[in-house]
Amino acid sequence: GSNIEVVEYREGGEVATVRKLPGKVSYPDITLKWGVTDSRELYDWHLAAVNGTIDRRNGSIILQDDAGQEKVRWNFFSAWPSKYDGPDFNAKGNDVSLDALTVSCERVERA
Repeated sequence: GSNIEVVEYREGGEVATVRKLPGKVSYPDITLKWGVTDSRELYDWHLAAVNGTIDRRNGSIILQDDAGQEKVRWNFFSAWPSKYDGPDFNAKGNDVSLDALTVSCERVERA
């Protein structure tokens, strides 16, 4: 999704009418969730940001059908990790342990 800021202003001597124009476009953060694995790639990307190295990346989120065929693709651009959540450590639970990474991006487009 995206959000276009509405900029309101009055023109000349027109007191009663407010003009509305499009302003800045913003995109929501994207949260990626996955079952815990031995891969550290996304965690290390976030750790680099924590240590002051912002590595902006482009990527895609792909929706697949039951046969594994691509149905829809969203591309995101200039993304960097802004939040990492590790799994909940609950020895009594039966839930799959999940990691989550929130990325802030400058643009999202449906391909």
